[in-house]
Amino acid sequence: MSDSAYRVETTSRLAQWRIENPASCTYRKSDPFRIGKWNWHLAVEKNRVLFIKLYPEISNLTRDNPPIASFIIRVVSSASDRKALTHPVVRDRLIKNSEDFVWPLEVPVTGKFIIDVEFLDLKTASPNGGEPCSIWAIGPTPKASNATALEALGQMLTEGIHTDIVINASDGSIGAHRAVLAARSPVFHSMFSHNLKEKELSTINIEDMTIDACQAFLKYLYGNIKTEEFLTHRLVLLHAADKYDISDLKEACHESLVEDIDTKNVLERLQNASLYQLPKLKSSCLRYLVKFGKLFDVREDFNSFLQCADRDLITEVFHEVLNAWRGF
Repeated sequence: MSDSAYRVETTSRLAQWRIENPASCTYRKSDPFRIGKWNWHLAVEKNRVLFIKLYPEISNLTRDNPPIASFIIRVVSSASDRKALTHPVVRDRLIKNSEDFVWPLEVPVTGKFIIDVEFLDLKTASPNGGEPCSIWAIGPTPKASNATALEALGQMLTEGIHTDIVINASDGSIGAHRAVLAARSPVFHSMFSHNLKEKELSTINIEDMTIDACQAFLKYLYGNIKTEEFLTHRLVLLHAADKYDISDLKEACHESLVEDIDTKNVLERLQNASLYQLPKLKSSCLRYLVKFGKLFDVREDFNSFLQCADRDLITEVFHEVLNAWRGF
């Protein structure tokens, strides 16, 4: 049997194992695949019914910090109708070994099929005995070589210490410091270096951002944004990073948006990847839609996508689909 029979294809939080010849075995275990901090296995076991198991590879990490997993698992027919059997959503299940998650299929499965696992969250126990912590809650906030200096910068912003410019958002205003803005953005630097109205009036109008998003933007520039704020405002921050030429913020948004692609956001992210020239995000979205067959799950939204998306992007999607069909 070829090695491909045991290989699991993965993207950031999605794993798929194609079972090509289920009649030929009573037990099969996949090769290890990595999601989060752990290497995982899928296994199928046929007795009177078909059992599907998901579990982490035995290691020191698994023993000391076993995953607490939330996920959706499906068995999808590889036939053209792609009928699926879906297990109820698993929430915060501690999984240490191959007996901690076992799914007996009530309905007989025949022919080729795909085991599709979408990880919603992975947590580990808190070292101080508190609530379990999500391993994906750590966002790409800026790192500091001097935490005290960053804390002081943040205090300058939040307490309005010696601010010398006002930023007007769509629904409010906030004070800031020219020197910080100029150091972080060549666009702001240019504004304050020439006799533009922003320099003369000591104001900047950013009417395409709410005050909450604007505060998150400034907190990033000052080095004290919180993960929750970053994740909430990622798309607006991406727009601001592109508009004001802040490459590190753009890259932070890019990397973050790749990490949690799902059926609810994949089409929007694909359009943003094209708009802001984010190759990794575009590739990940196309792979999710085409290679992992999620176009079937978003077909209603895809009709709206076809009406408003860039023509070149639509052409690229169809090229991916055609290439996938040729290789099937």
